[in-house]
Amino acid sequence: MLRERTQSQLKDVLATGAVGTLQNRSERDTFADMYANRLARLWAVERGLVFGRLDHTEEGRLYIGKLGLTDDEQERLLIDWRAPVAQPFYRATPAAPMGVTRRRHLQTRGRTVVGVDDDLLDLDGISEADRATLNGEAALLAALDEKRTGRMRDIVATIQAEQDRVIRADLNGVLVVQGGPGTGKTVVALHRAAYLLYTHRERLERRGVLILGPNLTFLRYIEQVLPSLGETDVLLSTVGELYPGLNATARDRPETAALKGDIRMAEVIARAVRDRQRVQRKPVQLPLGRYTLTIEPGMLDAARNKAVRSRRPHNQARAVFVRSILNALARQAAKKIGKGLIDDDELADLREELRTEQVVRTALNRFWPYLTPQRLLLGLYGSPERLDYAASALTPAERALLRREGGEWTESDVPLLDEAAELLGEIDEKVLRASAAQAEEDLAAARQAEEHEREAELAYAREVLELTGLSDVMEAERLAERQRGGGPYLTTAERAAADRTWAYGHVIVDEAQELSPMAWRTLMRRIPTRSMTIVGDIAQTGSAAGARAWADVLDPYVAGRWRQEKLTVNYRTPVELMAVAADVLATIDPELRAPTSVRESGATPWSAPLMELPELVKAEVGEGGKVVVVAPDVLVGALGASVAAAVPGTAVGGGAAALDAPVAVMGVADAKGLEFDSVIVTEPQLIVEQSARGSSDLYVALTRATQRLGVAHDRPLGPALSRLRPRGNGPTNGL
Repeated sequence: MLRERTQSQLKDVLATGAVGTLQNRSERDTFADMYANRLARLWAVERGLVFGRLDHTEEGRLYIGKLGLTDDEQERLLIDWRAPVAQPFYRATPAAPMGVTRRRHLQTRGRTVVGVDDDLLDLDGISEADRATLNGEAALLAALDEKRTGRMRDIVATIQAEQDRVIRADLNGVLVVQGGPGTGKTVVALHRAAYLLYTHRERLERRGVLILGPNLTFLRYIEQVLPSLGETDVLLSTVGELYPGLNATARDRPETAALKGDIRMAEVIARAVRDRQRVQRKPVQLPLGRYTLTIEPGMLDAARNKAVRSRRPHNQARAVFVRSILNALARQAAKKIGKGLIDDDELADLREELRTEQVVRTALNRFWPYLTPQRLLLGLYGSPERLDYAASALTPAERALLRREGGEWTESDVPLLDEAAELLGEIDEKVLRASAAQAEEDLAAARQAEEHEREAELAYAREVLELTGLSDVMEAERLAERQRGGGPYLTTAERAAADRTWAYGHVIVDEAQELSPMAWRTLMRRIPTRSMTIVGDIAQTGSAAGARAWADVLDPYVAGRWRQEKLTVNYRTPVELMAVAADVLATIDPELRAPTSVRESGATPWSAPLMELPELVKAEVGEGGKVVVVAPDVLVGALGASVAAAVPGTAVGGGAAALDAPVAVMGVADAKGLEFDSVIVTEPQLIVEQSARGSSDLYVALTRATQRLGVAHDRPLGPALSRLRPRGNGPTNGL
């Protein structure tokens, strides 16, 4: 009923059309957006809207769901799971029942109840009639045994006490959630986002919440969770998307990525900017027809010193540099034409006249060019001389890793682009606007028909950029949009994604152990309040630039002002599978302890020859659920082809296809953070050898399965995998 009423309200608002004053249209758009957002939330929470009931000794029965609902008389029908009164649903125990006699879990299909599970918390507090209705199957274990779909589901109906404590933790400060594989770190972080938005709606809706994940496959995997909880305006991003207009998915070689992530690169970028401000030591002649002017080294030194002392970013400091040079040239020109001393007005006229001379503009652009981050980095990577100057603190071998001509941007380039953007600043748009005003007059005659308006605006923008020499700095479409000054309504997430300087209300980082020092530097610029939830597991760090301890990455920004919660219960990985992974964990650090698994699967982890892989996959498909082959990076393509030939519909590599297909072959990096019913790990020794932290990669690969685990190999297995049983020897769930 509520959804139908909201839909009707939205239709009524949209039916008014774009009429009336500007204020009328603005109010109409605001109401339309409000109703559209509410309708989107109501549609998103349809599945499992009601999932629980609390029988209280004092308050009677309360139904718990994904949203709070009331009837027309404002009587409570449904309690939002995030409300304080719903907390006993997750926290109450027989030892501390919190006034609850019975907690009931409801399983629904559509709007029909198909299952009931009861937790009895106070037998003396319920009536004889209620005792007869008790049901005892555990809702949690039933949810864990469900087949995986390639998309993460919400756990709002089965949140456990240690998870609830993390979800409801205070908004302020940095909270680190350390947990091993299968402890629910990711899903807890997502439910925390929903809880914080509910509890601090006014504060967070305005500034937004950013969730940073390790790759696009992972973001696609989790993208349905928050909408299913009624939250549809949260920005999901990878490090490769933090720079607006860029979606960097390519990966550098591990050693190159590690170098680009090194904190020393901050000084390399700073020196690269200073390199573009160095002045030459020889005079420069400027022929101007009637006379020739000379830019002396002393003039350049004085102008550069003024610009540097202004402490402005490079592109804004250019105005100081240019004005100083033009003033000196104007005085020199005055002497050439016999004027001698001139007043300020005459100086300004001469300065502006010189500014329009092509030979002067060319010289100024050479001495202090406008720079984009992309242009700066490409110039650095492509020039041995610039690298030798900017990266003088690096070894020759390290400088060779940075050397390249063109090519696509990689994920590890993005923090460097962000660092450069911070030092360069925006292009001085006064220059654009001044030239745009003149160009507008030139284009007025061309705007004769409405159907050609956009083409004319683009042509105008291109001319502006050509006139100012900034065609490589700003796209014509962007300038045209600024001149039009309007556009569609953007959500908070959309506005934040387009603004590099946006300051978020809260940031959640998943698989945070993988972030490099330079990536942390980029991220911290976006959350000046340091209101963050950091989720990860140090034992699973695969990147050579990743964290070895949380203090290493956090103390430079919030020394002594971060707190840690630990998740210790493994809900994903069965006991038999976790025993194998625990042996590998001991090779990483004997002091580390694997999380405690809550269930057994009855399936013994096995090993088999690699040549049998296609048949092994077929057998796993027959067992049901989603099957994934995790392979060393160098073997993904070849093994993917052999499996795809035997099992049609197999996806190779990461991305949405891998999540949607019944069978996928992917590398460890793409599998990180995901879970599947059955996992076959191939050539574990090669996985260990492929990176500086290969044992951590193997640990990740072995802990992706919820039901069954196998290893296919040609190379000998190390002692850490001694628990594996050759396929066919002993019980392996019928295999």
